[in-house]
Amino acid sequence: MFSVILIQSENSGNIGAIARTMGNFDFKELTLIDSKVEHLNDEALHRSKHAKSILKNAKIKPISYFQKKSKDNVFKDFDYVIAFTSVLGTDYNLIRTPISPIKFIDTIDSKKKYALIFGRDGSGLTNKEIKECDFPVTIGTSKNYPALNLSHAVSIILYEIYKKFGKNDIINHIKDCDELTKDVIIDKINNIIDTMDFSTNEKKETQHIVWKRTLAKAHLTKREAYAIMGFLNKLKKKQINHD
Repeated sequence: MFSVILIQSENSGNIGAIARTMGNFDFKELTLIDSKVEHLNDEALHRSKHAKSILKNAKIKPISYFQKKSKDNVFKDFDYVIAFTSVLGTDYNLIRTPISPIKFIDTIDSKKKYALIFGRDGSGLTNKEIKECDFPVTIGTSKNYPALNLSHAVSIILYEIYKKFGKNDIINHIKDCDELTKDVIIDKINNIIDTMDFSTNEKKETQHIVWKRTLAKAHLTKREAYAIMGFLNKLKKKQINHD
């Protein structure tokens, strides 16, 4: 479905780091177009950690692979060819008028094949290269220092895609607290508040409102909710025994 494609890579370490992040997010296919450095040297292999197989299986292509007139080219192999760039144009530079990663991900059709094109470590993609692609995507960064390291940019994009299409949710075994349980907690808190003395009814009502809103905004797990209820039960018993 997705292939990470690097054009004229200039840093072996970045290639290795990209392979590693691909492994982190279940991306398997790496293509190097006219790479200027060795992708299987010690630095690349070291930076790839446990994703060495991605480096070893990387497809090596000449620069002509990014030219539509070539018999073998990326535009024939993929349904969509997406450019990633940190250099933005003005309103009049339509070539470099990008969309955000989120908007791009919203357009993804899981039945189509996507080439994710990243440029040179130092200068990125040229206007001509971006023009050949279907559209550009940019990651929002500080205007004072907009350019990300190549491997970091790839990591962000792959993570955003993985969030939507990844098969493994590492926290799916942790159950959320449902609204009924939250209501039980609120009832217990309100019962305790009602046994307390306040100087005015307004102050007591403020406590009711604050705790209700606090629970409404809290993203509690079921286990956390049970722990809170256990504490409230002990507090209530202590009040009864004290009385």
